[in-house]
Amino acid sequence: MSHPAAALLLLLFLAFALEGCGYRLARYGDAGEEAPRVSVVTLSNDSREAGVETLVSDALRREVLNRGGLRLVGDPEGADYVIRGRVRPLETRARGFSAAVLAVEYEVTMALDLVVDSGSGRAWKMDSETMRASEVYLASADVEVGRKNRDEALRRLSDMLAVRVHDRIDSELLQ
Repeated sequence: MSHPAAALLLLLFLAFALEGCGYRLARYGDAGEEAPRVSVVTLSNDSREAGVETLVSDALRREVLNRGGLRLVGDPEGADYVIRGRVRPLETRARGFSAAVLAVEYEVTMALDLVVDSGSGRAWKMDSETMRASEVYLASADVEVGRKNRDEALRRLSDMLAVRVHDRIDSELLQ
């Protein structure tokens, strides 16, 4: 079999295999359809960590902007989906200890109570287990380094939870 014929046969095989895999491309704009509009209302903060509500709210907005498929709008009245909720109190505990019984690493757990209101008047509460995540960060004798490590852990948690929220909205759109 010649090379062009083998390449064509391989291309046809891949096209049929990918067609039957169940994946589909989400495209907005076909037949006049536009991407669903999402608004994120700044969350309330029930934790003692100043600014964590802004960190999480910004992560939710960034996820909508960066990932695509949804359009971020500022006005909740004009949105198809409105994300509201609160950051629950953060839990921090020592995880690893040195020989001198000093903590060398900590684990911080972030939990959110979120509700997504759809434009159709239907609302759903995000699953509490899905909206809970933990991250380990290193302790330091330098207070500023320890604070920076904790801030980075909180940023990673915010990003992780924002991905989960976007995934849930995506799954709602596919139904």
